[in-house]
Amino acid sequence: MTLTAGVLAVQGDVSEHATAIERAARAHGEDAIVREIRDGGVVPECDVLLLPGGESTTISRHVHAGDIATEIVAHVDAGKPVLATCAGLIVAARDAQDDRVDALDVIDVTVRRNAFGRQKDSFEAPLDVAGLDEPFPAVFIRAPVIDAVGDAVEVLATWDGMPVAVRDGPVIGTSFHPELTDDPRVHDLAFFA
Repeated sequence: MTLTAGVLAVQGDVSEHATAIERAARAHGEDAIVREIRDGGVVPECDVLLLPGGESTTISRHVHAGDIATEIVAHVDAGKPVLATCAGLIVAARDAQDDRVDALDVIDVTVRRNAFGRQKDSFEAPLDVAGLDEPFPAVFIRAPVIDAVGDAVEVLATWDGMPVAVRDGPVIGTSFHPELTDDPRVHDLAFFA
């Protein structure tokens, strides 16, 4: 079987996410075709979506400039998987606590940008993630924190008492960057579990 994976290609680690998706698919005996999403019309052709990091206000402006935002919401409403990482989590949230971000409201969470500090405060930490047998080497770079979760949201991981990975229906959101490791287990959890 061939999986079509769409990666929002506005900013962020597009090629790293593509590699992680391909690696996770191979582990399941599948092939993955990765499509970069820059304009409307691509999302409806995708089985899974990935909203990577970058700068959340820029990403928000781009997805709302065309049909991409509407297509992402329709993708989620159809029950198709999404992985939203770092700034992607901010854009996917119900409330980004920032008037410059027009959030998609596909994850029932409230997030706070750069909650773990600036670029110089970046760190890596072993996270216990629900659904994974061993700790995941999470990389936090100007990471948001999840301040509040809706009743139907499952917290998959916490760091220092704060949620940093959640699942809301078909959407997984992470404060960290799983694509910056050689470990595809978060992509596997989002798209194949």
